[in-house]
Amino acid sequence: MFRSSALLVDDPLFDRHVPLAYHPERPERLAAARAAIKAADVDWTPIEPADASLEALERVHSAHFVAQLESLRGKSAMVDADTFVSPQSIAAAMRAAGGAAAMVDAMIDGPNPVGVAVLRPPGHHARRDGAMGFCLINNVAVAAAQARARGLSRVAIVDFDVHHGNGTEEIFWSDPSVLYVSTHQWPFYPGSGAASDSGEGEGKGYTINVPLSAGGGDAVYRAAFERIIAPVLEQFAPDLVLVSAGFDAAARDPLAEMRLTPAAFGFMSGMLAAQAARSAKGRIGIVLEGGYDLTSVEQGLAETIRGVFAQATYELPARASIPPGYALPPNEVDLVRAEKVASRTWKLA
Repeated sequence: MFRSSALLVDDPLFDRHVPLAYHPERPERLAAARAAIKAADVDWTPIEPADASLEALERVHSAHFVAQLESLRGKSAMVDADTFVSPQSIAAAMRAAGGAAAMVDAMIDGPNPVGVAVLRPPGHHARRDGAMGFCLINNVAVAAAQARARGLSRVAIVDFDVHHGNGTEEIFWSDPSVLYVSTHQWPFYPGSGAASDSGEGEGKGYTINVPLSAGGGDAVYRAAFERIIAPVLEQFAPDLVLVSAGFDAAARDPLAEMRLTPAAFGFMSGMLAAQAARSAKGRIGIVLEGGYDLTSVEQGLAETIRGVFAQATYELPARASIPPGYALPPNEVDLVRAEKVASRTWKLA
């Protein structure tokens, strides 16, 4: 029987990013992710990551910020009210970013187009010139920039973390070669990601924000993917799909108020893998972001991996019809608003 195979990025150094006291972004999250990896019916090819090069870092972060990070190496401190460093945190962050870049290299150079990177610290809040929101270096941005440097023309980043990836959006705000798509609870931390925020200059329309009201479940996310995200991706036709895979939109997560079941993560990743099969030679990279309930991280990543290989064969609840004369529910209003903005650049069904 055919057995699925994929690349895997992991490193013991990621466990040494240790909070100063209890913190939701804790090493146990990796244990949960690794349990999903171990249980998956996949032949894993490990990639031994090296630290990110200065060149790779400065494609997405300022030289000033990179130097600031280096000045924190070996120290314990709070970068902001939410974001900590411990003595091995900068080393872990450099290795995580290097792992994301190495995964892209392996996907381009080798026979295996699927990669999973279980990284700490996470990255999608890290801005061009600063760390925030538990994030030090923007791993998925480093990966996307690596792909561009290696000659790929179009990279799509799809972020289903419950928090808006403000750092990723900022880094590629004016860049039409990188499509950034985010579903996120809104209004919510970090306060960015309005539907009207769609990029500027040549990048206008290449940021797609789908902000969703609290309480959204599987059917809402399915509608977002089917009505907005899938049509946009089909037209963009990426050469590589990267997924900022946060599992904090799960119903169990303590830091958010969405209602996703594990199956939703499989459905979303399946749709993305199907697009990767059509336009990107199957190249899809899963990059761990948030998720603070350990069971949800394990189950969500397990279903994400399954979804990548199932390619959208999941059955989820369909969108409920709204009788004439009834007020639209909040999340339908959200979707209509996001559709209106996206349709200025892209043809939606």
